[in-house]
Amino acid sequence: VQLVESGGGLVQPGGSLTLSCAASGFTFSRSAMNWARRQQGTRVEWLATVYTDDGTLYANAMKGQIIISRDNARNTVTLQMNNLGVDDTGVYYCGIEGGTRGQGTQVTVSS
Repeated sequence: VQLVESGGGLVQPGGSLTLSCAASGFTFSRSAMNWARRQQGTRVEWLATVYTDDGTLYANAMKGQIIISRDNARNTVTLQMNNLGVDDTGVYYCGIEGGTRGQGTQVTVSS
């Protein structure tokens, strides 16, 4: 199983960023996928899940700010993030629901 996140970087407050995760080594289309993040000094926080039927579930604190989606043809899961604030800084991970997580991609929101 391999999950490789990309798309992180430095963004100004109020900006947007789209993270991608390339998945391999398992049957992607049959797996619910999620995004989570770890902010400095805190534990990993679940953000959103996309299910095999494209249904989605979001953490209450993130509703309206993020959109999770999947592309079964490309084995990718994407997280669109809008109106980012400095408190969105952290390492963002994609993962298989209840399973493996990737190495993460750093997102830094700063002016």
